[in-house]
Amino acid sequence: MTTAPIYDIEVTDIKGQSRAMADYAGKVLLIVNTASKCGFTPQFEGLQALYDELGERGLEVLGFPCNQFMNQDPGENGQISEFCSLNYGVSFPMFSKLQVNGADAHPLYRLLKEEAPGMMGSKKVKWNFTKFLVNRDGQVVRRYPPTAKPEAIRDDIVELL
Repeated sequence: MTTAPIYDIEVTDIKGQSRAMADYAGKVLLIVNTASKCGFTPQFEGLQALYDELGERGLEVLGFPCNQFMNQDPGENGQISEFCSLNYGVSFPMFSKLQVNGADAHPLYRLLKEEAPGMMGSKKVKWNFTKFLVNRDGQVVRRYPPTAKPEAIRDDIVELL
């Protein structure tokens, strides 16, 4: 059996520990590029609610801070982690800040954008809180714009669980 390419990727958690995406094999993933100082930042609350409700059924919400959009996440990883925990009670996995676009885009985001292009085939992530839904087999099934509130995509997640 071959594994999905997403499971070959290594990421770094917010505490600086290397993690294999393969650790999430068999789970439904909602991968989000986050920011602490964005108009969409309150979506952390909805993301946490999804995680609280559906985590036991196999959902993993994975947050990846990004500072590429108007400098909206300038803090260090520790500051970002503290902000998310104190302000939104975030308990889902958060990862080290990364780039989602450009020459230094993280391999995870290169794959996500290739597998689920945006409007009119765009390969760029347009803004913070763009969401990618990955099924239990590691296939990227859908991209959601930043304006899509977490509760609005709940039914799509449940369908994959």
